[in-house]
Amino acid sequence: MQKKLAYKISTLAGVAIVMANMIGTGAFTSLGFQLKDMGHPASILTLWILGGILALAGAFSYAEVGTYIRKSGGEYAFLSEMYHPIAGYLSGWVSLTVGFAAPIALATIAFTEYFSFGDYNIKWIAISVIAVITFIHTKNLKTSSKFQIFSTLFKVLIMAVIILSGIVVAEQSEVTYEINQQYFSEIKSGAFAIALIYVSYSYSGWNAAAYISEEFENPRKSLPIALIGGTLAVTLLYTLLQFVFLKHIPAAELAGKLEVGEIAAKKMFGTDIGKLFGIIISFLLVSSISAMVWVGPRVTASMAGEHRLWQYFKVEKNQVPKRALWLQFILSVILIVTGTFEQIMIYCGVLLSMSTMLVVLAVFIIRRKNRKKSNETYRSPFFPFFQIIFLSGSLWMISYTIIHHPMETMIGLLNLILGLATYYWSNRLKPDASFNLNC
Repeated sequence: MQKKLAYKISTLAGVAIVMANMIGTGAFTSLGFQLKDMGHPASILTLWILGGILALAGAFSYAEVGTYIRKSGGEYAFLSEMYHPIAGYLSGWVSLTVGFAAPIALATIAFTEYFSFGDYNIKWIAISVIAVITFIHTKNLKTSSKFQIFSTLFKVLIMAVIILSGIVVAEQSEVTYEINQQYFSEIKSGAFAIALIYVSYSYSGWNAAAYISEEFENPRKSLPIALIGGTLAVTLLYTLLQFVFLKHIPAAELAGKLEVGEIAAKKMFGTDIGKLFGIIISFLLVSSISAMVWVGPRVTASMAGEHRLWQYFKVEKNQVPKRALWLQFILSVILIVTGTFEQIMIYCGVLLSMSTMLVVLAVFIIRRKNRKKSNETYRSPFFPFFQIIFLSGSLWMISYTIIHHPMETMIGLLNLILGLATYYWSNRLKPDASFNLNC
């Protein structure tokens, strides 16, 4: 009897994961805060294009490292092999404890607030949403893949409808994109630099496909397409979306406003349809939550294959790390109940940015020793141009966060110390015969 081949996901599913991880509420809400300190439309669009370039620079680098190492687990797998197991473990520890649980908690709370559930307990609704999505992803890879593709297609379709409608509908705001003194003054300002940090957060998730590289049919082909194609598509959608918002709403009406998308929808489609926009945004977030729920436990599963402390969370027979999925669910619930996820997002962002910087630096190491395998791996273009751009931008944003959020940075350091303790604890555990047999 011929052995049934394990199911592998398609390139389209990889692109869906990247786009779903990236597209959140930031594109629909942050423009109002950018317009508080900047008024030139061209500087706003420059902001979003630069954010996309930074994300693309990272995607190029991850595609090269990912096709060289070809292991699931993202930074955990890459840093363990390129530097030292401790570097990979600490990166995995951050991802395991808060790296995905905190964004999931934040996105789910946003889902409940946009949907407007009235007097019902928002926290319990958020927990129920995560539970349902987690259950879907415990079935099998085929189910996860289909759910992710369809939910992401819905998200992209809605954004495309808004953009195309905004382009076709007559302009309702006098906008000029003339490059003048005001433009140059704004892009050199501190306000522009601060706004770029938050725009970069809106682009976070561009590396999502690297966490599941072993689940692709053809990682050498699919991983670069998913990372680069997904990032390019989101950059285009984000930039066009801001263009449409600026086209239909005077900057003075948007400055300081959170519900930018709803205001724009009312301008373009009328009040009644505009009121539905909050509900539409909530459904867009389902795809984002799903992508993070799928990807996060793959880090835990990768760690479980090499560290005895986490062996209980290994991938099971159906290729799905069910126990790791439910562990992530529990961590997300704790963060929702305690309400600490917003503070965690700050120090988590610093630690994860450091991990991504190390992965991008690994491209330089690969170029030195990747002679024989050069035809088997993707090679990022214009080396080291994109790597330098990414490293410079990341270093600047990390420095800014450390200076302005010292308390959160200290908490992040304490989390790393705790992770280091669990690393040595895991190494001291007695060998388990079943663990050695399965790894």
